[in-house]
Amino acid sequence: MSFSDLCNTCRTFRRFKQIPISKEILYDIVKNMRGIPSARNKQPLRYIIIHNPIIVEKVQAFFHFAAALPPELGQPKQGEQPTAFILICIENESLSNSAIDIGIAVRTLQLGAWEKQIGSCILGNVEFNKVMSTIGEIYTSWKPTLALALGYPAHQSHIINIPKNQNIAYTIDENKNYYVPKRLESDILLWK
Repeated sequence: MSFSDLCNTCRTFRRFKQIPISKEILYDIVKNMRGIPSARNKQPLRYIIIHNPIIVEKVQAFFHFAAALPPELGQPKQGEQPTAFILICIENESLSNSAIDIGIAVRTLQLGAWEKQIGSCILGNVEFNKVMSTIGEIYTSWKPTLALALGYPAHQSHIINIPKNQNIAYTIDENKNYYVPKRLESDILLWK
């Protein structure tokens, strides 16, 4: 798959097949984080992979999906929940100084997962204190700031052009596939 195809087909997914992701595949996704850019080369990010099915089940309720959708459409139900999570943490660093690193990291993780046909959803609405107390035995200096839900997608997600009325709300069809309006290249690019 070309880089353009990878970027344009790597969409948000919120319903997943209940197929476990192997530890080897998860490691393969996260090992690339070692080489990503970091502001001032501070490298404050750390990663927690939650993949044990028992722990994944225990923490599901602490991850909140799609605030813009009614819960029956946005929150995955039993049998369609993520099968793994990656927590992006900051070690001994302020969030404001690390925001750029976090953005680079989460998109890199998404693309790495999608290269293996694993879908993802970036989650900021997470009860991290409950997640951390459930998983236990974590370095106290690691502060989770963002999560990536992972699993093999159980639906499709498509990019469409923003309509003339400029409505950016995405729609979901009867099969629960997503249609996400995105701006045209001519609307986001200026040549000089």
